[in-house]
Amino acid sequence: MKPASIIAIYLLFWSLSLFLVLPFGVKTTRELGEEPLPGQADSAPHNPMLARKILWTTIVATILFALFYANYRQGWVHLDDIPGWEHSGPYRPAA
Repeated sequence: MKPASIIAIYLLFWSLSLFLVLPFGVKTTRELGEEPLPGQADSAPHNPMLARKILWTTIVATILFALFYANYRQGWVHLDDIPGWEHSGPYRPAA
């Protein structure tokens, strides 16, 4: 795998992991017993803890990418192992 592909795939894992991590530990201003500022959305987090979420996103993305890359190198799961993929899409054998 080329280095550019590795970076691109890792960034995809990172961005998807960010959406997995963002909702954890979020408390709104009302949940903390305070009044929101004028114009503030009711669902807006009081303290989004972005630095902590970026750290957790990096950890989750690195683990997921390591599993993906290990599978790529070792060939544990192939497309033929996934039911229904052997006869669909661009992966079907030439007739």
